[in-house]
Amino acid sequence: MENSNQFTDSLVRLRKELHQHPEVSGKEIETSRRVLSFLENYQPDELITEVGTTGIMAIYKGKKAGKTVLFRCELDALPIEETNDFEHRSLNNGVSHKCGHDGHMAILCGLATELHQNKPESGTVILLFQPAEEDGSGAQKVLLDPKFATIQPDYVFALHNLPGFPIHQIVVKNKTFTCAVNSIIIKLKGKTAHAGEPEKGINPALAIAEIINQFNAIIQTDITKENYCLITPIYSKIGKKAYGVSAGTGEIHFTVRSDSNLQMRKIELALENLAKSIAKEHQIKCKTRWTQSFQANENDKNAVTFIKKAAKINGFELFEKEKPFTWGEDFGLFTQHYPGAMFGLGAGINTPALHNPDYDFPDEIIATGVSVFYEISKQIINAH
Repeated sequence: MENSNQFTDSLVRLRKELHQHPEVSGKEIETSRRVLSFLENYQPDELITEVGTTGIMAIYKGKKAGKTVLFRCELDALPIEETNDFEHRSLNNGVSHKCGHDGHMAILCGLATELHQNKPESGTVILLFQPAEEDGSGAQKVLLDPKFATIQPDYVFALHNLPGFPIHQIVVKNKTFTCAVNSIIIKLKGKTAHAGEPEKGINPALAIAEIINQFNAIIQTDITKENYCLITPIYSKIGKKAYGVSAGTGEIHFTVRSDSNLQMRKIELALENLAKSIAKEHQIKCKTRWTQSFQANENDKNAVTFIKKAAKINGFELFEKEKPFTWGEDFGLFTQHYPGAMFGLGAGINTPALHNPDYDFPDEIIATGVSVFYEISKQIINAH
């Protein structure tokens, strides 16, 4: 087995190479190729490519039958211009790894090296490199892919680095870990008229104003309460910049957050009905659709117990969070289908925040992530 310094150095080199060559959701062709190139040195028993477009599954099998555990990371970067000037800064204009997916991939590649050098005695470990997490489409693409249909994991796990938390700290929570997030697009069609004779048309401006006000009345920002609901106006448009014309069309977009998938379904229905009834009052046609949907990560209690035990065995500080994170993460779709959990990995108190143009994944927590994942895998596949 290679020594720990060589092990860490190779993962840091990979992480920095991935950081230099970021690709947005659904376009992770070169990223996927770089991951495959690394995995060739630590041959899995089975390697499945083009899963849900650019995804990869590396499968390590034990000699005997047993449980199957899946660990997932993300391949995609964000359409954000990097402001860092270090040597490994992004070479792709307007695209950069500002969520730390480069680090998450390095962690899963580190787990691949451990599984290659210490073959599981029983059971199966699957490493999933998932495309398109950032736009909420990747998990669904993977789950609908016939190549994934043969996989039936007993447990699924993922982690996310957390700036603002002590470095190496493991952050866990039972039940909801990250919120359900969905975005609504409301399109309104009235009737265009001359601006000097607005009464001859139907302008959607008042309907949009009423939708904003009535949606605003539903907001409940206290995440400790059951009816937590955050509704954020994102974009609006009425007519065109033609000052002699009273607008006949308009649209408005909102992002909606809830701390449970069940509650989110109720909110979605209420908002659709509200928008349509307001439009009807104003004699306006209304069409609604949802986009960039993220299921809440609803953590399984047993899966969280495995994480806690893995953290303690490795001597990492453990923090049990009381409230869910308000951001969305499409791993929630996996925890809808299989028992599993997402946990947080502290990236340092003073690290720039996720999605900030100066963020960079801290390399010193790669080994931490590998250790926790590897210990979880041992607990599950060695269980009798």
